[in-house]
Amino acid sequence: MAPRIVMMDSALSAAEIARELAPAGFELVIAPFGSPEFKAAVPTADFLVGFGNKAIDAEFYAAAPHIKLFQLLSAGYDTVDIEAARGAGVPVCNNGGANSTAVSEHAIMLMLATCRRLVWQHENVASGRWRGNDPSQTKLYELRDKVLGIVGLGAIGKKVARLANAFGMTVHYYDIRRVSEAEEDALSVRFKLLNEILRNSDIVSLHVPLTPASKHMIGAAELKLMKPTAYIINTCRGPVIDEVALTAALSDGGIAGAGLDVFDQEPPPADNPLFRLPNVILTPHFAGPTWDNQQARFRNAFDNCQRVARGEKPLWVIPELAG
Repeated sequence: MAPRIVMMDSALSAAEIARELAPAGFELVIAPFGSPEFKAAVPTADFLVGFGNKAIDAEFYAAAPHIKLFQLLSAGYDTVDIEAARGAGVPVCNNGGANSTAVSEHAIMLMLATCRRLVWQHENVASGRWRGNDPSQTKLYELRDKVLGIVGLGAIGKKVARLANAFGMTVHYYDIRRVSEAEEDALSVRFKLLNEILRNSDIVSLHVPLTPASKHMIGAAELKLMKPTAYIINTCRGPVIDEVALTAALSDGGIAGAGLDVFDQEPPPADNPLFRLPNVILTPHFAGPTWDNQQARFRNAFDNCQRVARGEKPLWVIPELAG
């Protein structure tokens, strides 16, 4: 019997590309999570592919005793029931950096858009105000020679560093896992403590997974360390920043602005106060999914399925389950 891959259908995943890349000798079932087709396929599934879902719990694994791998199509895994996976002995793997180019480009885009007040400029032109009411009060900034503080130097953080180098920025980083001095030299980055990053950076860009340790790691006290001319960029997970504290800092001039792709609650409620602030640029958690990386995500996912089917260890096991 052919090994069975069950893939959770999603608006963020192109099923036709998944079918095109599905490995020979495997059966691929694509169905929405919880659908009759999905429920029928899971008891004999060998591999589960898709995005994290808290409903994939101990009860789910008990009903799917043959699953050997839960392969994510995302980099983040905060919606995964890690204890349930551990109890079932199922490794959980992220997408192996398949969307790292997209997220790193998006982070740079948000830096440029906030420093150059892109949305404000567009709205002025579109409304017939050309350069606004008082162009002498407009302050626009370049990236060159600015200090970028990267919090989290994983696959995405490293690509942000390379792009920032191309813009002539000075790049510092903080991560609980420091890289070697040789790798620092290759990336033109230098390690700093988190407080140093916050105090000295013109732009802080966040690239950490959401864990109990990283939730609200940027709160009121941390934001107070930042320069009033500094910007913060978040393309990882909303709860890494205390959104109430961020709103206050943006409102009272504690920091100059923010570029956010993620929120505490997604989608955010219509009365979210961030929507009313002129110094914020917002995108709808769209940094990762591009048409270009659909193939990379499925390629990495199916390669991992094949590795496990051959009796090899999977790549990109999340840290909590590695070892």
